Amino acid sequence: MASRGRCPSLNRLLFVAKHASLQSRLCALHSRAQYSTVYNPNEKTFDKILVANRGEIACRVHVKMADEAICVGPAPTNKSYLNMDAIMEAIRSTGAQAVHPGYGFLSENKEFAKRLSKLIAKAAKVNTIPGFDGVVKTAEDAVKIAQSIGYPVMIKASAGGGGKGMRIAWNDDETRDGFRFSSQEAASSFGDDRLLIEKYIDNPRHIEIQVLADKHGNALWLNERECSIQRRNQKVVEEAPSTFLDPQTRKAMGEQAVQLAKAVKYSSAGTVEFLVDSSKNFYFLEMNTRLQVEHPITECITGLDLVEQMIRVAKGFQLQHKQQDIPINGWAIESRVYAEDPYKSFGLPSIGRLSQYQEPLDLSNASVRVDSGIQEGSDISIYYDPMISKLVTYGATRAEALAKMEDALDNYVIRGVTHNIPLLREIITHPRFISGDISTSFLVSCSPVEDSSWQLCVELEKTLHDVSVSKSGNKYTVLVNGENVEVNGDWNLASPLLPLTINNTPRMLQCLSRAASGEMFLQFLGTSFKLRVLTKLAAQLNSYMPEKVPEDTTSILRSPMPGTVIAVSVKVGDTVAEGQEICVIEAMKMQNSLTAARQAKVKSVHCKSGETVGEGDLLVELE
Repeated sequence: MASRGRCPSLNRLLFVAKHASLQSRLCALHSRAQYSTVYNPNEKTFDKILVANRGEIACRVHVKMADEAICVGPAPTNKSYLNMDAIMEAIRSTGAQAVHPGYGFLSENKEFAKRLSKLIAKAAKVNTIPGFDGVVKTAEDAVKIAQSIGYPVMIKASAGGGGKGMRIAWNDDETRDGFRFSSQEAASSFGDDRLLIEKYIDNPRHIEIQVLADKHGNALWLNERECSIQRRNQKVVEEAPSTFLDPQTRKAMGEQAVQLAKAVKYSSAGTVEFLVDSSKNFYFLEMNTRLQVEHPITECITGLDLVEQMIRVAKGFQLQHKQQDIPINGWAIESRVYAEDPYKSFGLPSIGRLSQYQEPLDLSNASVRVDSGIQEGSDISIYYDPMISKLVTYGATRAEALAKMEDALDNYVIRGVTHNIPLLREIITHPRFISGDISTSFLVSCSPVEDSSWQLCVELEKTLHDVSVSKSGNKYTVLVNGENVEVNGDWNLASPLLPLTINNTPRMLQCLSRAASGEMFLQFLGTSFKLRVLTKLAAQLNSYMPEKVPEDTTSILRSPMPGTVIAVSVKVGDTVAEGQEICVIEAMKMQNSLTAARQAKVKSVHCKSGETVGEGDLLVELE
């Protein structure tokens, strides 16, 4: 594998490296090494290691082109990277002495690495979130458990992470829906549909501690990573260290993380994740017994090559460092570059071929690292995570690291797919992010570019209305037709339900659909309204545009994203009610229920379970 990870085809392949060099790419591309690990030529290494993964992490584990590549099946993960028989045959056929699973796939499979339960954490005297320690069997059991814990609750897969199989429920109905979709996603992602339920801590920070332990009873904590910038429970921007932790809290969290690692006799690099509230109380979330996606920022501030350390530990060597040797040198920030539209349904995947691709590695005097497994001409498919790369910048201070990240994002060239670089740039330049005032709800509660007032035109039933909107906190004052309307609430348009208080009266709106053009369908007091929100300038220019005959979206159902049809709930001749589920589409391991926009009879069905569909494909027609 080339040092930039230029593999001819990463899909469905495993890689085998013989006598591989363990030195990975540096955090900063300078002549001097960033890692403090001392290479000992007398330490016997593995002759052959199987890298049971694809993409950038396969390239990260071994820098040089692999000596062998083994196809383990077709693209769907349950037929390839989660196919245990195929993996074991690859190990036997290559004679590999060790397996590095990377992250995802086997690293989160119960047969390769058992997830640590809250019971073990409690026994190790680690702070835990109140919840149900057993496995939830049915939707009604889930409702009873949620009621006993108290809403809101988090429903999540017991066998995996990465935001898959995870739902927040605020009432009984949401608990039933959450149980259904979380169990299906968990089964699809991890081969295990078991679920856990615990108290949901509103508006917390997500901070994790990197641990490293050997087979001789030694364990270290390698400081923290701030991972609060998330969407759909998946991390978007991470940094190390955190702006929030003081030395005392950092030490307490680190010591509890090491206690947990020692309690289960863990040996390797692992991560103990915590939720931290505004008073710096911290609660155990989960332990990931694998290499994390965001491990490069820990490498940058500590000087330790975590992949090398994992291989040394697997070979049986003792750790080379003591706790007092672990520094915090400078600041590192990681941006996850995804092939997705970040402004469409809060991040819908984008597929296609990279027609042009240039990483920002030639910036003068810039400490920039890009971990990727693609190249110009690579395809982004529906079968795997849409992450293109991990962009890491390092500086002596946080301000320096942020400035380098801003420059690197501006110099990153990606053509052929929609990507999230505009969102990443808006995040790192947002005043709240710069000040460190963040939480896991940052992207939901705070638009990256936040105005306090707007002059708009709203088109309703072919009539334009001038609307002035001003915002103070969660309160909006709307001036329309000479009247002031006060609207309070904390919502985002990615959610189907919009709980609001309008002139002191609680109301529930539903966002039935919305488009980038500003057009949306809202349901209010039982009635569906089509409206279009424009700036004053856009409204003026719009008068010169020819009017397009709109498609009757109430009579047809098109796929809003590329994915796989998991279930079709209707057949020709059925009568469906407004809001009734018609089919379920799975994209990037997330399941999405598609519903009827109105009551009607099913005219035709153009899809079936198991089929792959593209964005905009016709699924069902109604009369």
